[in-house]
Formats: sequence, structure tokens, C-alpha cells
Amino acid sequence: MPEPSTATGLGEIWVYLATSPLLGLTVTLLAYSAAHRLHVACGNHPLVNPVAIAIALVALALLISGVPYPVYFEGAQFVHFLLGPATVALAVALHAQWALLRRLWWPLLAGLCAGALAAAASAVGIGWLLGASTQTLASLAPKSVTTPVAMGIAEALGGAPSLTAVLVVGTGIWGAATARWLFDRMGVRDPAVRGFALGVAAHGIGTARAFQISPVMGAFAGLAMGLAALFNALALPWLMAALLAQLE
Repeated sequence: MPEPSTATGLGEIWVYLATSPLLGLTVTLLAYSAAHRLHVACGNHPLVNPVAIAIALVALALLISGVPYPVYFEGAQFVHFLLGPATVALAVALHAQWALLRRLWWPLLAGLCAGALAAAASAVGIGWLLGASTQTLASLAPKSVTTPVAMGIAEALGGAPSLTAVLVVGTGIWGAATARWLFDRMGVRDPAVRGFALGVAAHGIGTARAFQISPVMGAFAGLAMGLAALFNALALPWLMAALLAQLE
């Protein structure tokens, strides 16, 4: 009986690995590790965003291998689960800035309301001017909210949660890449103000970028991300429902 070829053996190994839940986790960690190394090699340049690069690498790997996304997510969902504890852990950094937070509470609250409403209104307004459908407008409204909350808001408004997820990630990457340049041009120097603005506009990805720049900036970005999610979850459904009804 002829011995099995090496190619056949490798093919059987790949079939086994492709159905293993650990595949998604391994691919995710390797992709982000490579993206982070590239980010550091480029001097932590904001345009070389490790999240964007990791997403592209994972998408390319799935496309080449032919592994369905649901199979990949069986393993990657462990990373998804860790988003919850990671978000809660932001309270540790925030506690260290408690004295500063108490002094800035009312200005931050005003900035939260203005920033959250401006982010939603500008997105819907631009979409409406470009002729977007009502469903697309509903999907655009929560683009600056952290993904799980944004998808729930979009669904409540009659939007497409999957489209909203893509818009949220794109918004976070764009905010993380351009915020520092924009703050410098506007003359905004206070790390607390910069962090809070970035957290309101660019949620988790922006918060991660803020922690790379300054602990104070990261703490206030984390606070803004959480408060913006709460504010938008309570206010956006009925505010945008009224606005979308007027635009129809």
C-alpha cells in the first residue's frame, strides 16, 4: 500500500485546524502582534493603526484560507468576551484622576452632551444630504458609540446593526489616527480635555490611543466612552426617531 504523501498529510492537518475553535484566537493574536510590531517600528505613528492593520490581516487570512467567519469567531469570541472586563478595568485609571474629575465634572457633562449629539447629528445630516436611505441614516446615528451599544441603538432605530459595526470601527480608527494632529492645530493642550473629546468621538479605539499618549488622557477617554454609551443609549433612540420621521 503506498504511503500517504506529505501534501495529503498537511491537507488533513489543515482541515483539522480549520475546524478548531483555537484557530480564531490564534489568528487574532498573531495578526495583532504583527500589527503592533509594525506600529512600534513606525514610531507609533497614528496612521499606522494596529487595529486597522490587524483587521486587514485577519480578513486576508480568512479570504485565502476559505475559513467561514462563524468558524473563525468560535475561537475569537474569547477576545470579544474580554472587552467587558477590559472596559471595567478602566475604572482603575479613572480613580487615580478622581480629584481632577471632581473639579471638571460640569464642563465634562456639558461637553458630553454637545459632543454626543454633534456626532450623531453630523453623521445623519451628511448622510441625508448625500441621499442615504432611512435605514442607512439610522445605522449612521450611533457611529461614535462603542460597538455593542451602537448595534443595539441601530436595531432600535430600524438600522442595520452589521453596517453600524463597520461604521463604529471606522470611526474609531479615523479618530485615533487624526485626533492628536487635530488637537494640536486647534491649540487644545489639556490632556483631560483631549482624552474626553477622543473618548466621546472615537470610543474604545480612541481610548486605547489615548492611553498610549498619556495616563490622564486615557483615564478621561475611558470615562467619556462609558458616559457616551449611557447617554446615547438613553437619548438617541427617541431623538433620532423624531429626526428620522421629519426626514422621511
